[in-house]
Amino acid sequence: MEPARKVLDPVCGMTIAPEDAAGSHVHRGQTYYFCNPSCLARFKADPERYLQKSPEQHQQPPHPHPEHPEHHGHREHPHLGHRKQPEHLVEYTCPMHPEVRQMGPGTCPKCGMALEPVVATLDERPDAELTDMTRRFWVSAILTLPILASMVWPVPPVVLLALATPVVLWGGWPFFVRGWQSIVNRHLNMFTLIAMGTGAAYVYSLAATVAPQWVPHAFRDHDGTIALYFEPAAVIVTLVLLGQVLELRARARTSGAIRALLGLAPKTARRLDADGERDVPAAEVQVGDRLRVRPGERIPVDGVVIEGSTSVDESMVTGESIPVEKGPDSRVTGGTVNGTGSIVIRAERVGSDTLLAQIVRMVGEAQRSRAPIQRLADKVSAWFVPAVVLVAVVTFAAWAWFGPEPRFAYALVNAIAVLIIACPCALGLATPMSIMVGTGRGATAGVLVRDAAALEVLETVDTLIVDKTGTLTEGKPKVLAIETSGEASDVDVLRFAAAVERASEHPLASAIVRMAEYRRVPIPPATRFRSVTGRGVIAEVDGRSVVVGNAALLREAGTDISALEGKAVTLRREGMTVVFVAVDGAARGLIGIADPVKLETKETIQTLRGEDLEPIMVTGDNRTTAEAVARAVGIDAGAVHAEVPPERKADIVERLQEQGRRVAMAGDGVNDAPALARAAVGIAMGTGTDVAIESAGITLVKGDLRGIVRARRLSRATMRNIRQNLFFAFVYNLAGVPIAAGVLYPWFGVLLSPMIASAAMTFSSVSVIANALRLRHAEL
Repeated sequence: MEPARKVLDPVCGMTIAPEDAAGSHVHRGQTYYFCNPSCLARFKADPERYLQKSPEQHQQPPHPHPEHPEHHGHREHPHLGHRKQPEHLVEYTCPMHPEVRQMGPGTCPKCGMALEPVVATLDERPDAELTDMTRRFWVSAILTLPILASMVWPVPPVVLLALATPVVLWGGWPFFVRGWQSIVNRHLNMFTLIAMGTGAAYVYSLAATVAPQWVPHAFRDHDGTIALYFEPAAVIVTLVLLGQVLELRARARTSGAIRALLGLAPKTARRLDADGERDVPAAEVQVGDRLRVRPGERIPVDGVVIEGSTSVDESMVTGESIPVEKGPDSRVTGGTVNGTGSIVIRAERVGSDTLLAQIVRMVGEAQRSRAPIQRLADKVSAWFVPAVVLVAVVTFAAWAWFGPEPRFAYALVNAIAVLIIACPCALGLATPMSIMVGTGRGATAGVLVRDAAALEVLETVDTLIVDKTGTLTEGKPKVLAIETSGEASDVDVLRFAAAVERASEHPLASAIVRMAEYRRVPIPPATRFRSVTGRGVIAEVDGRSVVVGNAALLREAGTDISALEGKAVTLRREGMTVVFVAVDGAARGLIGIADPVKLETKETIQTLRGEDLEPIMVTGDNRTTAEAVARAVGIDAGAVHAEVPPERKADIVERLQEQGRRVAMAGDGVNDAPALARAAVGIAMGTGTDVAIESAGITLVKGDLRGIVRARRLSRATMRNIRQNLFFAFVYNLAGVPIAAGVLYPWFGVLLSPMIASAAMTFSSVSVIANALRLRHAEL
């Protein structure tokens, strides 16, 4: 089937399919398509303005389709590309509103957040938004400190004005711009409140400083002093700037998982041509090319071994720590690590078709499609902001029409009092203060929180998916059992096996040698060592022929292992890999090797069940081993998904979500990255891969599974604290706004001056901060 044609909207640069366009227009015999009626109207008004762009900007998609004829045999997936593009040709999107797309950086018209590139590459551009916000924060913080000093020592109003003006007008300028855009776009948000609150405080203080005669005596102190509000205006701007810096830094890490995956792909490959071997860029490899992979190198593309034998570490794909033996006709995966042998492979899947590229794509899509948490403050602002504006307008009109003389002064000051008391300082602090203290408390308990959304969602999770290797188990094979036959002792079996396996680099061999060393068993030298790919090793020890390997190897050598087969079946049912040992043609015993379950795993699973979390195991390992581990830790057999390839782990998460479950995923391997990104909350073991950690919202520093329990308790404590903070913030506003408007004046002659409004606002902020600090002593 032919791929769907894509075109660019010539106005905004969005990539669209003609059949999905909101409209089209024919100009000079060519049809142009548009993503929405607004772009269509703008183009009709002045087509030449938008057609002055280069042809490739408005005729070609920003990334060529991989199946375009000119890309056959040399396809480069956009995620795997390394060529730097100008910023205006890079497509950006909003992390909270993925439907928002535009060419080049900017801010979201709905929420005001800075946009980020749709596709991450290894080329890390400096974040202009973060750089700008950081500069504004530090300058504003330096200028705000002496303003705060005015609370203790008197400072002339002119000095306060000089200090606050650059903070509010320069430092807070982006907030005023976004606040204005929120009004123009009819999507009121936190920036609307910030712009109104700081603007009202600053404008009133500026007017009171420049024209103090406008301020009525009722709003002066007993000595005639006029209260100024440069302090709250400057402090609010500085705090919001700090929040923006922290948020942008956290968001910059969201593409770290994709960059970590991209780093697994080799940049070059050693291609075998008619004239010899030479290194070429990996992007130039075509299907059918013969490639040599030397010991220790990463395999450049997906393919099939045609020469040589080796063992390949496929833990990035399967999550299993035991390398897989590879020989002729064995399939290999790009990005996996070759062992000690040299092999020649035939390239079968390159570019966007490789498994690594598919994992990259899944991680990117999962990160963009996961709906961010809609902050309660933003929800409330949808009605709170227009309500406050309406109250301020009504207040001004009522005082200007019915108030005592000077009516205009009373109207202006009372309207400003309404806006000041509605200033979102406490509202803005409510969530970030709790998150800041809560994440600090989590760090002391070995729980690293990557973003606030993870904490917010974790308390509502009802299903926990866990990987086996490295999560439930230690991720390192160990000798757990030694069985003997005849008169042989376990020391003899271990001595002969260790002597042969010491020359091997295989992890099973290392486990046997480590056990011999641990038990201080003398290991004699081995001679005439020979490795049989995928089956075991043969050597001579003390002049005796020793075979160590699987049942097939021993049968081929003519050894009768019938006396040991029953024991082997038992060990396999317990999840062990069985290695047989024969000396001079006689079976001496067998060794059971497995990845042991972590000591705390069973206790943690029981605790999680007690907290209404259903544990589900999803692993790439075989079913026998998986079910054995599940029995050992207390997971139901029906909740075990074994032999699951990497691309299906995310599918299982999605299927559970479609059933209405809130799913958390705990894992530690590259193969877990897509599922970690797809889950409502991803939990990575700190002992795992960087990719898993970057894809997860929460990381357990020591890889201790009990950290999941601590993380869930931290989530509950933090979210309870945030709800309390929001209550404090809204109560002061809801109670203070009517009083500031003057509803009590006709009966009691009481007015809430801007000075008292500011004090109430400050008190609400102090309440929020004090409440948030209680999280430092939360019991986890």
